[in-house]
Amino acid sequence: METKRLILFVVFSFALLLLWDSWQQKQLQNELALNNAELAETQSGDYDSSAMDSPAYQLNSEQKIFVKTSLYEAEINTVGGDVRKLKLVNFQNDNKDGLYEIFTDEMNPLLYIAQSGLIGKNLPSHKDVFKSEQSNYESSDQDLVVPLTFENDDIKVVKSYVFSNDNYQIKLITSITNKSDLAVQPQIYYQLLHDHKSAETSGMMPTFTGVSYFNDANKFKKIDFDDIDNQKPFSLNSNDGWIGIIQRYFASAWIIPGDSPRQFYTKRLTDGISSAGVRAKLSTVEPGSSAEVSSVLYSGPQLKKQLLKAAPGMEYTVDYGWLTFIASPLFSLLSGIQKIVHNWGVSIILLTLVIKIFFYPLSASSYRSMAQLKEVAPRLQSMKEKFGDDKQKMQQAMMELYKTEKINPLGGCLPILIQIPVFIALYWVLLGAVELRQAPFFGWITDLSVKDPLYILPILMAASMFLQQKLNPKPTDPTQARLMMMMPIVFSIFFFFFPAGLVLYWFVNNVLSMMQQWYVNKQIHANALKKKGNG
Repeated sequence: METKRLILFVVFSFALLLLWDSWQQKQLQNELALNNAELAETQSGDYDSSAMDSPAYQLNSEQKIFVKTSLYEAEINTVGGDVRKLKLVNFQNDNKDGLYEIFTDEMNPLLYIAQSGLIGKNLPSHKDVFKSEQSNYESSDQDLVVPLTFENDDIKVVKSYVFSNDNYQIKLITSITNKSDLAVQPQIYYQLLHDHKSAETSGMMPTFTGVSYFNDANKFKKIDFDDIDNQKPFSLNSNDGWIGIIQRYFASAWIIPGDSPRQFYTKRLTDGISSAGVRAKLSTVEPGSSAEVSSVLYSGPQLKKQLLKAAPGMEYTVDYGWLTFIASPLFSLLSGIQKIVHNWGVSIILLTLVIKIFFYPLSASSYRSMAQLKEVAPRLQSMKEKFGDDKQKMQQAMMELYKTEKINPLGGCLPILIQIPVFIALYWVLLGAVELRQAPFFGWITDLSVKDPLYILPILMAASMFLQQKLNPKPTDPTQARLMMMMPIVFSIFFFFFPAGLVLYWFVNNVLSMMQQWYVNKQIHANALKKKGNG
């Protein structure tokens, strides 16, 4: 098979797998939205959501409570006890001029906050005002408790946020004391509000920002903001799991520990703003009695160890799609190498080398087929001149030549096809690893998660593709030959926008491939000369 067909075959296969993955995710989301809309209609009486009907994006503000720990700088508002601002102390923003802000209520354009509330007579929702004895809380060496109190003639509710200094789990303990003469049957809800505009991503790097949830029955699923905007409500009754919002590198989720009935939901608040949350019934609180319920708000980086500690299924927020079973071990191997060399760029180079060694037999078989085709290329050109437009005779002569020289025309394609899932999995690993965010390599590359600022790696990538073409059999068709010469230019345009870590992988992979291909070509050529000499 000619080189042009081989490369186009690989590119087409790569693109087809990505499109198939995207289509599957979209179909699943649409089916879930429709199925669960029906579920919500049939079970709409299970939960009274009247307390959440008015637009929650119209945020009122009262006293601001500032919290500082070794992991967070937070701002809690006494209206609802909302978490209105949340900065990650150990992560800088994209401009590296301040802390990364995962929550904010400023709507410029990001609106992203966490709310909770109770449903029932005289119970406080996220719109009611709580009281706090302090405006500032700070701790760096132990858990920090921030209590907020709501009280009327019938009920007393205390929300206590517990901030840890060794994980990104913010515990919320809600205590209910019934001061009335009647039993109270409360329901509780936890939700995240997010705008849609700030979720826009580049088409060159199609990362997902939207709602996600997990339970044992359905496993990990995603819901696009556009589906919520298009009046596709989501509702799912479950006995376990969590719901949250994921984005590139970071995730937030409300987690109700243990197995108990709950209902996940999404809701369109207005154009471009949605909520995603979970609600549950609580035990009856008799007169003069108290009840307490705990939940966890995870909000932080998609670090595997932290996610595994938070809840089952949280590790899937680092979304590798259907290739998780390949991508997850690759990332573990990459992390293991990094612990030794302490440089993510060097780790990528060494991981690429390990993968090339692992696939050496398959690659060698592919390069051997291409080298054999290169050796018989002059004879194929002679056949073309001899048979002219008689394609049938040309095809017969080619098959006879392949049979005589023991060349498998598919030998260059099949080994590469087997490797494509590994290449795609590594693509998603390098695109989604928060560890690579703002991780330096050397010199001008100070962040492997963004494009090369001087475009040196993409240029080297294009140059390596040109050199690699010289090692391949040249197409006999002039049009195909010109197309092949353009491909490095086309590819380099894409790589100009890819993260430096990804381009580094492809460049190193190309260099190693060229070395292997040169070695195989040399062997095949030597064998061909020896064969001619013996002849």
